[in-house]
Amino acid sequence: ARLAARKIDHSVVRELITLVIICHDLPFSFVEYPRVRELLKYLNPEYKTISRNTAVADVLKFHGIRKEQMKQELAGVGNRICLTCDVWRSISIEGYICLTAHYVDDSWKLKSKILSFCAMPPPHSGFELAKKVLSCLEDWGIEKKIFSLTLDNASSNDNMQSILRDQLSSRHGLLCDGEFFHIRCSAHVLNLIVQVGLKFVESPLHKIRETVKWIKWSEGRKDLFKECVIDVGIKYTAGLKMDVSTRWNSTYLMLGSVIKYRRAFSLLERAERNYKFCPSDEEWNKAEKIYTFLEPFYDITKLFSGTSYPTANLYFAQIWKIECLLNSYSNDGDMELQNMANEMRTKFDKYWEEYSIILSIGAILDPRMKVEILTYCFDKLDPSTTKAKVEVVKQKLNLLFDQYKSTPTSTNVSSSSRGTDFIAKTHSDFKAYEKRTILEEGKSKLAVYLEDDRLEMTFYEDMDVLEWWKNQTQRYGELARMACDVLSIPITSVAAESSFSIGAHVLNKYRSRLLPRHVEALKDLEDTEGEENSEGIEVEPNIDSNT
Repeated sequence: ARLAARKIDHSVVRELITLVIICHDLPFSFVEYPRVRELLKYLNPEYKTISRNTAVADVLKFHGIRKEQMKQELAGVGNRICLTCDVWRSISIEGYICLTAHYVDDSWKLKSKILSFCAMPPPHSGFELAKKVLSCLEDWGIEKKIFSLTLDNASSNDNMQSILRDQLSSRHGLLCDGEFFHIRCSAHVLNLIVQVGLKFVESPLHKIRETVKWIKWSEGRKDLFKECVIDVGIKYTAGLKMDVSTRWNSTYLMLGSVIKYRRAFSLLERAERNYKFCPSDEEWNKAEKIYTFLEPFYDITKLFSGTSYPTANLYFAQIWKIECLLNSYSNDGDMELQNMANEMRTKFDKYWEEYSIILSIGAILDPRMKVEILTYCFDKLDPSTTKAKVEVVKQKLNLLFDQYKSTPTSTNVSSSSRGTDFIAKTHSDFKAYEKRTILEEGKSKLAVYLEDDRLEMTFYEDMDVLEWWKNQTQRYGELARMACDVLSIPITSVAAESSFSIGAHVLNKYRSRLLPRHVEALKDLEDTEGEENSEGIEVEPNIDSNT
């Protein structure tokens, strides 16, 4: 029997169909599928079928509405906005540029929003990229709010940021004339460093890579390998992982998936004469050494690549750890590891001989670290240079703070952080507050913060740094506003690269003829509406080993 019909709102139905197309990567022609139309007609005979062109028009209209809502949200953001940017070539060979905004909203939560995922025809020169980004910023009305731009190390990006910095400084008041504008993608630099080291173990890596390929070639080979694993007394827990040679983190995961089955490969070599890629004992030992060597680098990369928490305060200590690791291995008794570490150190010095000033400031603005973290770390490397290095960072910190002191206080600070309910305070608490205020008269908010006791890392290891600053807005004023902006700096361009990874689902081989403006609408809407679409999708930063 036909289901009982009920009155439906056709505008609501079309909006829901629009959301289905966006969230589930469906083609526009989905609305013309005979069985889909049959189902919708069965559910309600009053349903009016729509064409592919109508579906396109609905998506574009919905995109326009959401974009206006987003413009209003960004207009109301009282803080500075940080950017990540990258360029991608789709399956249809067209170039796309992705520009993502990172900022702290009025509730002091870190937000990331795609501003533009649009076609970028050649040439991809620094001038053209800068022109495209500036046009996008002006379209969104946020050109006066920009703080930083995080990019990978492509030469065109260096030119682009230089042009963009000059334009934003002269026309739109970039802080400190853009001195802190350009941020190099830390994950990309780390990739370049590790790739240098991997060249020292090319032989075992080649054999392991070919081994994984050989086993994954057919179900029969997979079954034979499983039998070998069981025969040597190892529990088969997970399959082998294939790496992408330009992504060292995938090489690390491949090594981890293979090394635990080391003894099984020798048996496989004896059982199957066509298998000719078994590493020697010496090569296995090298592979195990490099796997152990890469583990801390992998952990640091994962930490760098977070998008739901601030990373600017993490940069300094993690770069210092990398330098300490390389120094340690440079003095290792194993000549192979020593040579590898020395080569990696050369690449490290090219990009990180001098730590990023603004991201070192990010560490100071973590109340668990402050200036003490810089002093401690520099002392461990070379005590004779500590004082000079710390002084440089403190000078720049004061320079930046002076800019915030001379800028009107934002009216968009969360009201939940304003003032204190003195009625709930005890008399002794109030007297202590009053005494402290008198002592602090004449000092800047920065001086007060630096003199205040540092929080013990042991007790505040999982502290939400932004939440802490939110609660300290009354006490530190413009310094809290500055901390909010500095801590929103993304130290990697992973956000843009992740968009391309998911963007490949939008522009796949079945949808490669989509017009660029349709791709832009779908990708932008997916960022705000299609969270469920990314469930179960593992997104890895697309960091190639270009110098």
